[in-house]
Formats: sequence, C-alpha cells, structure tokens
Amino acid sequence: MKRSLVVHKANSFKEADEWDVQQQLAMTPQERFDAVKVLRERVYPKDAKDVRACHRTR
Repeated sequence: MKRSLVVHKANSFKEADEWDVQQQLAMTPQERFDAVKVLRERVYPKDAKDVRACHRTR
C-alpha cells in the first residue's frame, strides 16, 4: 500500500510530540500494525542471523 508523505514542521519539541500523538491516534490498529511490521523487517531482515544462537549452551 502506497502512502502519501506528510511533512509537519513544528515550532517546539512539545508541538512535535503532540503532533506525533495525533498522527498515531488517527491511524487504525491495522495501520499501526502494518507500520510496525515494515519497521521490524527493515531492522531485522529475513536473512539476518539469529544473534541468540551464540548464547545458547550446547
């Protein structure tokens, strides 16, 4: 799903935080879930090694 880019230039950190909260509240639960999925796949791609493996005892 392609989303449009929205830019907001805040005049203070407080205003930026409030805008972030409003943006998140405006999203449906499914949209929030989809955003988390995209971010998780960017940080931990499917071909990434499992770092927990080195800590397992044999």
